[in-house]
This record gives sequence, structure tokens and C-alpha cells, in this order.
Amino acid sequence: MKETQGLTKTIRELLSGKKYGVDFFQREYKWEQKQIEELIQDLTAKFTSFYSAEDTPQKVSSYGHYFLGPIIVSQSQHDEKLLIIDGQQRLTSITLVLIWLYRNIEDPDHKGQLANLINSQSYGVRSYNLDFPEDPDRIECMEALYSGKDIEGNGKSPSTRNILARYDDIKQLLSDAITPHAIPLFAYWLAEKVQLVEIRAAEAEDAYTIFETMNDRGMPLTPADMLKGYLLAKTEDEYLRSKSSKVWKSCVEELNTFGKDEDAACIKAWLRSQYANSTRERKANAEPRDFDRIGTEFHRWVKENEPALGLIGSQKYADFIQTDMMYYTKAYVRMRSVATQLTHSLEPIFYNALQKYTLQYPLLLAPLLPTDNEKTSDAKMRVVATYIDILITRRIWSFRSIDYSTMQYAMFNVMKDIRRHSAGECADLLAKRLGDEPDFGEGEPFRLHGTNRRAIKYILARITDYVETQSGGTSRFTEYVAEGKNRYEIEHIWADHYERHAQEFSQKSDFDVQRNRIGGLLLLPKTFNASYGDLSYEEKLEQYFGQNMLAKSLHSRCYTNHPGFSRFIVDRNLAFRPLPIFLSCDLEERQKLYLQLAKLIWNPSRLQEAVT
Repeated sequence: MKETQGLTKTIRELLSGKKYGVDFFQREYKWEQKQIEELIQDLTAKFTSFYSAEDTPQKVSSYGHYFLGPIIVSQSQHDEKLLIIDGQQRLTSITLVLIWLYRNIEDPDHKGQLANLINSQSYGVRSYNLDFPEDPDRIECMEALYSGKDIEGNGKSPSTRNILARYDDIKQLLSDAITPHAIPLFAYWLAEKVQLVEIRAAEAEDAYTIFETMNDRGMPLTPADMLKGYLLAKTEDEYLRSKSSKVWKSCVEELNTFGKDEDAACIKAWLRSQYANSTRERKANAEPRDFDRIGTEFHRWVKENEPALGLIGSQKYADFIQTDMMYYTKAYVRMRSVATQLTHSLEPIFYNALQKYTLQYPLLLAPLLPTDNEKTSDAKMRVVATYIDILITRRIWSFRSIDYSTMQYAMFNVMKDIRRHSAGECADLLAKRLGDEPDFGEGEPFRLHGTNRRAIKYILARITDYVETQSGGTSRFTEYVAEGKNRYEIEHIWADHYERHAQEFSQKSDFDVQRNRIGGLLLLPKTFNASYGDLSYEEKLEQYFGQNMLAKSLHSRCYTNHPGFSRFIVDRNLAFRPLPIFLSCDLEERQKLYLQLAKLIWNPSRLQEAVT
């Protein structure tokens, strides 16, 4: 093997003026939401530990570093590119973060510096530093994201669809975690202080040897592996050790059916839910505490906290695996299963997963005890999931963030409050906590804006499904939220034609705000929007009658042909009525109606109902 070099480089040093290609065996970009969340959470947590609102860009030079890991490259034999043998997922993800920063920074000089890390131009043609000439879909996707153009993922390559989904995740996560003032400073820190080790092999064959060695014979042990080894080593009885090893293996095999690293995710959720008693203070340079350390080095944390975990004597270590780990693994597996499929009596877990609320798992585990039977544990999970459902929907309606970094501190305290409590006790504690949160309708009217389209679609799906099922119909919620060719989309009752409404609005900006209020929105099939979306309200009204009950309710025949719907609105005292025309006052009326529905769907009384 010829000389192999390993150099620590910043993001700027790694990407400035260089072109990277990807070898055929790992062309696809496969990161899922979980990996992006972990990356953004790690980056923003590290950055905010140094950042202060008074800091200037020059202050970033004194911030600490963050190590992102190694990448393996070799020189292409055909051109000046470096071939990425290992590290494409991280470099693609970092490029997506850089694109988001580029689009959210106004200073032209700073934008130019970021642009150099993303692409370069030659003779007026732009090419990207991560170059994929054999995947035109991917090039088109990167160009659209960089230029701020809309692009559909349908019919595109798997990598393209995944890149679009992960960029949406990045946009949401960074918008929530980084204030506008901090964005330029975060961009400088990312470029200058985030480091990787570039392992450069002289030849591709050598690079593959390094890759195989790191991912086969010499791959570092994971924290889960190290925790297993430590616990088994402390189990002195040979029989107990053998049985514990088999239990551990069966737990990991079951967990990893949900994806890579799911064993670590479960262990983190379990340990946090039952044992974390402290978390990092919300100030610069604060030290990581229980909750934070379990997230990054749970194997060390367990070793340092043996007494608190009751780990005294060989039998206790065996019990920790055979009883505790097995129980919480099975509970976690059940949660993950119902998070992917609507399940009777545990629907809120599915709803929260659709909202990408990953903090729900340690919260759901917190009240559970290994002595609980399935009925008891389901009741506890149902109560906690219902609380989360109400909480995060209220926050979305009030334009408040539900991202990990914003919610983590409050949810840590909730987790401690409900730890090992009964379902009834949890319901009482969580009802009190909801009393301290803003209710629906407080603040400005809820509406669609640039970053909440996914949340609006979800809430419309819940409201639409509620009206349908309460009127005697069957649930079609999963149809409403499904993606794909036949998906449902947000329909504006008013088409985007200001001139049709100029008599009610002196400025187009006022029309746009009113048009985007949730009372002026419906959820309808994409084919409807394509065929009728641009028509006037009066022209669309007859077509609305052929759709779901929320859309039908605009038409007069809905009030004569649907006795189940009529009973529903009388029983709930709801302000439904037919609207032959749809003026500004009618939209305001619908806004209040949707608010009534939201207060019914996400009523705190559901906590007590969830107990049984």
C-alpha cells in the first residue's frame, strides 16, 4: 500500500475549490430524518454552548471546535476529482446545511464565501462541489434548492427525493434552533470550526482496503457495544452472564428491525426516562448533565452512576439486562410499531410521530414500571401521548416552536414529574401543565406561512377526519396525510387572484394574509387543485360538494342530505352553515368554526378519557 495521509480539515478547507465524486457502489443518499435530527441537534447544541446574543462575527474565532468524524477519499484516475469512498452522507448533509445558510444570509460577501463551499462557475456554467454528472435529477435538485425554486420529488431518483425531504427537515430544525442574529455566526462557526479528518489514499484500491478495515475488522465499538461489554463483565456468575448476553442479543435484533442504530436510540430513551435527574443549564458554556450525557456517552454515564441505578452485585447487573432492558425494549418496540401504523386506542402516538416529535419516546417510557401489564402500560402511554398531542398542536396554532432544542428542557421536567406514576396521576399532573400553556385562539389568527405548510396540512387532516367520523363516516386520515401521486393538498378557497377581491382589500398584502388563514383552507386531492383550484369560489362550490364533509359543508345540500352531519353540529353546537358566496366576513366565520373544532379535538378532557 502506498502512503496514506490523514489530515484534520475544517469544512472550509475541505470544500473550498475542490470537486468530489462518489463511487458507483454508494451513489445513493440514504440519510433519514433521524440522522439529520442528530446532526443538527449536535451542531446547534455545540454552537449555542459558545454563542451569546451580544457576540459579533469576530467573536466566533474564540469558539470551540466540533469534530464530525473521518472521510475516506482517493484521487480519481480520470480527472482532478477526489472520489469519496466513505463519508458521502455527511458531506451531502453538510452541503444542504450550507445551502440553507446561503439562502438565509443577506451580506453579499458572506454569501459569496458560502457559495464557494457549495459550487463553482466556469465559463458561466455552475457545477457543484459534490458532483454527480450521471444523476441529472440530483443536479437539478441541488440547483433548485440553491436558487430557491420549487421542485417536485415525484418521479425523481431515490437520492433526489431523499435530499428534498432532508432539506425540509434542515429548514425546519435550523429555523427553530438558530435565531436570525445567530445565523451568520453559525455559518462562520460551521465553516471554520467544524472539522473532519480526510484520509486520502494514493489509489482507490488502498482506499477500499481502509474502508473495509474500518467497517469490518477494525470498526470501533458503538456505545451500545461498550455498555453491553461492561455490564456482562460485572456479571460474575457464568450462567447469569450467558443468559444476559442472549437477552441483550434478542433485544438488539428486535430493535434493529426498525433501522440502524435503533438499539442506541432505545437505550437513550430508557435511561433518560428512568434515571436522568439533571440537564444542561440554558446558558453559554454550561456543562452537560445527565440528560445530555446519556445522549452522547451513555456507556460512560452508566459506569459513573452505578449506585443510582442500583447496580451493586452480580445479580443486579444481570437483572438490569434481563428484567429492565427487556421490559423497556419491548415497550419501546410497541411504541415504534404504533408510531408507524394507526392503532386503536394508541392513535396519539401515531399522530405525534407524524409531527416528527422524537421527544415523545422517553416521555412515554417515563411512567412505566417493569411490573406493569400491557393494559396498564397502554393506559400510561395513551395519557402521555394525548398530552403531547394537545401540547404540540396548541404550540403550532400559536406559532410557537416544537423543535427538539426548544422543547427539550421543558419535556425533561415533564419526564421527571410523571416518572413511575399511575395513569390517573399522570393525567392530573399533565392537565395542570396544560393549564400553564397558551390555549387555541390566543394571539394572531392561525394561518399558512412559509415554514408551516406541513403542520397546516396535518391539522387540516385531523379536523377533516374529525368532521367525517363524527358525522358517521369512516376514518380516512391516513389517506389525507399520505404522500405520493394521489396525495391530498392544501386548497385555498380563494384562488390567488387579488383583483377578484379588490373591493374588500385595499392592498394585495392584506388579501394574502386573509387568504392564508386556516378558515380559508381545505384539504382536497391534488387532482382537484389541478382542475379547479384557479376558479372562483362560486365556480368551485358545486365541486366541493363531491369532496369530504368539511368541504361539503360549504354547500347548502349538505344540510339536507346528511342526517349524521346535522346531528353532529347540533350536539356540538357548531357554527356550520352553507355559504353561497365567500366574502371576508365568511372567512372570519370559518376561522372561528375551525377554532371551535380544534378545541373539541384537542380538549384537555381527553387526558381523563385516556386513563381507561
